[in-house]
Amino acid sequence: MQEKKANYSQFLVPLIIVMALMFFWNLSRNINDVLIPHLKRACQLTDFQSSLVQSAFFGAYFVTALPAGWYIQKKGYKMGMITGLAIAAIGAFLFYPAAETRVYSFFLLALFVMAAGFAILEVTASPYITKLGSPEGASSRLSMAAAIGSVGATIAPSLAALLLLHEEDVSQATIDAFSPSQLETFLSSEADLVKPPYIVLGAILVVIALVVVFTKLPIIKEEQGGSKKPLKDILKFKHTLYGVGAEFFYVGAEVGIVSFIIRYAKWFNLPELTEQKAAQFITAFMGLVLVGRLLGVYILKKFKPQNVLVVCSVSAFAMVTLAIVTNGYFSLTCLSIVGFFTSIIYPIIFSLSMQDLKEYTKTGSSVFLLGIVGGAIVPPLMGYISDTVGIKYSFIIPLICYVYLLFFGIKGYKVKIKA
Repeated sequence: MQEKKANYSQFLVPLIIVMALMFFWNLSRNINDVLIPHLKRACQLTDFQSSLVQSAFFGAYFVTALPAGWYIQKKGYKMGMITGLAIAAIGAFLFYPAAETRVYSFFLLALFVMAAGFAILEVTASPYITKLGSPEGASSRLSMAAAIGSVGATIAPSLAALLLLHEEDVSQATIDAFSPSQLETFLSSEADLVKPPYIVLGAILVVIALVVVFTKLPIIKEEQGGSKKPLKDILKFKHTLYGVGAEFFYVGAEVGIVSFIIRYAKWFNLPELTEQKAAQFITAFMGLVLVGRLLGVYILKKFKPQNVLVVCSVSAFAMVTLAIVTNGYFSLTCLSIVGFFTSIIYPIIFSLSMQDLKEYTKTGSSVFLLGIVGGAIVPPLMGYISDTVGIKYSFIIPLICYVYLLFFGIKGYKVKIKA
């Protein structure tokens, strides 16, 4: 009994640290949904240009994920956390000079650097959590960590809206009426709003990094005989390749929807619906993601995952369709409800994609991570459509994403191995 208690206390502090990391990187990632309309105004951007915020962020994940895995294998989990925190903090601090210059590409660079650090943390955290305690409790520890991450994602939009958006919107007509000097002053003050939150975020990341440096973390030895197979070998598993596509469209649809909720809300031109209030629909979306994940623990024990995926895909498709054909608060509510139906798609498509991989599982999971690039590609597609034919039509892209997920749930998940 005392030995069990000693093991528990040994793992408690590392678990708290890793879960804190999950909270802050989810919070930071979902600030982007409010940062998009803010930078659109501060840097005078089109919808397409402002959506590149997500391209910089998720593009960094795509570029960094595989090298991060190799780095952690060589240097260990503790060094992975310290490195990830240091890089993310540098990215957060870069927002200060970006705001001083008000050069949009500088903001994108800051986001890319910060996201690269978070990618290292994310690649580190999940496998580390599974090893901090008994193997039987690994799934519950991961579920708890995911829930804490979802709390960060849920409060981020409301917090960001208070810090970056105005209580009363400044209309484009008002901005157009400014003299050149007034416009310069206004845009500079808008850009300056990002300085305090990102400096504070950077400072928090530095403090956590110092805690990790001076904390004695358990040294986890990797199991022998689990080496990765060459990446090209995974090409013979068709269901895994379809799964990478499912990850692409799942991430792309979710990021695309939350990226444009505020812009869509403003398109309805409802006098009482300010940008700050519209951000509450993103909070509702992420809150329903949290609720869905908690319910998903029960649902996935009772029903086949592929059947759940079919229901979730059809339901999400229906909600987005309703959002397109209706207007106002009802339309925005439909978009928020999508969060509930997509909440458990990730664990489903991951588990279905990893079926029967055996000794190829590590390679398959690494390749699966590449699908996150959907978050970098889908929002700019939606932005381009919004700029050219209208924001309502941009939501056709998420519909296409859910059609693919439906295909994966009906047919794509079935194990087919090329000889």
